[in-house]
Amino acid sequence: ICLLLFVGAMGKSAQIPLYTWLPDAMAGPTPVSALIHAATMVTAGIYMVVRSNVLYALSPDASSIVAFVGIATAFFAATIGLKQNDIKKVLAYSTVSQLGYMFVALGVGAYQTALFHVITHAFFKALLFLGAGSVIHAMSGEQDIRRMGALKKALPITHLTFLIGTLAIAGLPPFAGFFSKDEILAKVWMYSPIMFVILAITSVLTAVYMFRLYWLTFYGEFRGSEHQKSHLHESPGTMTIPLIVLAILSAVGGFIGMPELFHAPHFLNEFLAPIIFKTSHEEASHTFEIMLMSVSVVLLAVIMYATYSYYVTKKVKPEEDSEELDSFAKLLANKYYVDEVYAALITKPLDKLAAFVYKYIDQGLIDGTVNGTGTALNNVSGQLRKIQTGHIGAYVFAMVIGIITILVLTMII
Repeated sequence: ICLLLFVGAMGKSAQIPLYTWLPDAMAGPTPVSALIHAATMVTAGIYMVVRSNVLYALSPDASSIVAFVGIATAFFAATIGLKQNDIKKVLAYSTVSQLGYMFVALGVGAYQTALFHVITHAFFKALLFLGAGSVIHAMSGEQDIRRMGALKKALPITHLTFLIGTLAIAGLPPFAGFFSKDEILAKVWMYSPIMFVILAITSVLTAVYMFRLYWLTFYGEFRGSEHQKSHLHESPGTMTIPLIVLAILSAVGGFIGMPELFHAPHFLNEFLAPIIFKTSHEEASHTFEIMLMSVSVVLLAVIMYATYSYYVTKKVKPEEDSEELDSFAKLLANKYYVDEVYAALITKPLDKLAAFVYKYIDQGLIDGTVNGTGTALNNVSGQLRKIQTGHIGAYVFAMVIGIITILVLTMII
């Protein structure tokens, strides 16, 4: 039962192997992406597992599978995000990866932590998507980050809010993402050090692809057309005010779940306590928490410096970064060819099966039977109507023949 519920959550919340729809859905309007595909709809699977925690607490094997699928999805999607050039595609694979984080938390029994990350993720991912929409608006519909650059001066509000969203998703304190990601990592460490290492590497990859996106979009030289450059402008208040609100929430939203180290109330734990059947294992030590926070900050500083040096100081062209690729980088840029594999193994065979069923069963058998019945009745009735000649003599003759036939049959019987 738990596994089948989880299969539904995998489709709803875009986990391996049912994740391919989410990046494609990003083709829709950016506000829809921000609300539906980043904050509300895709997190419904997480919410369902949280509400079903009594079942998963009674099924450790199902919970372990949830954790394994989540960590595989988080790492897999993060690697794909490293080589995407569509600004919304990067954020889309980031969403898939962050959903993986949430499922890892669910799998290790940290239900409150998973929902905590749902909340903080809603703040900074909605901010990033709307920020991307503001950039696309300024760039006259351009979504390829290889055609952007140096947008910091032209879009000051969008730049500042996008930076806050980037720092939040990367997990820099005191932004919202830091508290929830730190809590997930601490819970996973107590569950499995190996899974902790994989998730920590995923966190590093998240910071790398997000700062790659940030530097290429807002720094360096402008790589778009002269027409786009002449039309660069900050978005109107209807677009920037929501960005400012979400930036504030992304900056302070994490304080609803402060680590135990600070001896501050964890409002979310208290709020969810009545519905959680069984809390997760023991808490990580304060020493480990301090080490985790310190290492996170140092790593982020290194990543920020390294990506800035690579994309801004050295001015590595994004064309070279994406086109002069070795085989593994090309694999990442093409999303491991999963779409092509699905098309070859699932889509095309189903299309052929559907065409066969349509031609031979639907049109041939079903339509043939229905239409054939109508045609046969038309032909038979067409012949029978010829009996009705309108000549009285013919009718009298037919009556006499009929009476004689009845009499003969009566005598024989």
